[in-house]
Amino acid sequence: MVRSPIALLTLFAATLAGCTPEGTPGEGKGADGQASITAPADATPTPASLDIQEKNDVYTFEYSYPDAAGRIAGLKALLDARQAEAHKAHVEAAINARADADAGGYPYRPYGYGTKWEVVADLPDWLSLSADHWEYTGGAHPNSGFDALLWDKQAGAAHDPISLFTSADALEEVVKPDFCRMLDMQRARKRGQPVVRDDEDWQNACIGLESVTVILGSSNRRTFDRVGFLVPPYAAGPYAEGSYEVTLPVNAAMVEAVKPEFRDAFSAVQ
Repeated sequence: MVRSPIALLTLFAATLAGCTPEGTPGEGKGADGQASITAPADATPTPASLDIQEKNDVYTFEYSYPDAAGRIAGLKALLDARQAEAHKAHVEAAINARADADAGGYPYRPYGYGTKWEVVADLPDWLSLSADHWEYTGGAHPNSGFDALLWDKQAGAAHDPISLFTSADALEEVVKPDFCRMLDMQRARKRGQPVVRDDEDWQNACIGLESVTVILGSSNRRTFDRVGFLVPPYAAGPYAEGSYEVTLPVNAAMVEAVKPEFRDAFSAVQ
């Protein structure tokens, strides 16, 4: 029997209505230096994390963020809004794809979506988050990538980590030599042979920051003194190699590339 998209929406309404988020603790991601949140000995903090997991014959949807994000009202509202938008788009796309498969008489492969936010660094004035993200829309394998977000606790505002620098080009200029060297070292370990740099071959070229997600971390829990670069599959090598992660200590040249109003949030590693 062929079901219309409207009928399928009705069919899964009960499933959606019955799903409730469950709390889970957050874990640090990359760039070192996650700070934990401690409560008074006589207090038991109410979980503020989000962990949504929905799975049925049409789609899987997963979305989570840690307590450190959920306890900041403005940040929680932002992440909840992103979750709701992603959920709506994903469910509609999956239902339409299922209807097309039924109408065309071909097998349907359930769609999938997942975003997991984690703490990179929790500083007095900043919360740095990164996210692992994946989507599946019926192809040979899921597509995966990363996201990042900085929350300014004093201003109550979200920032892209790159926006704290004078420009992406300015940051790239000072980090690219060390980034490329460390990326090639990781490529060589995965491939079992040295990498011969070749700018004409994307699998052996040094990539620019437009292909990576930048995250800011801390080893001292006061300032940003680590810059991380999350490289998704296909950006620096074939899909089978998976992702890469390069972390560099902040140096004086990096601090110079930061916008003046944000330089107090950084410190160079001596």
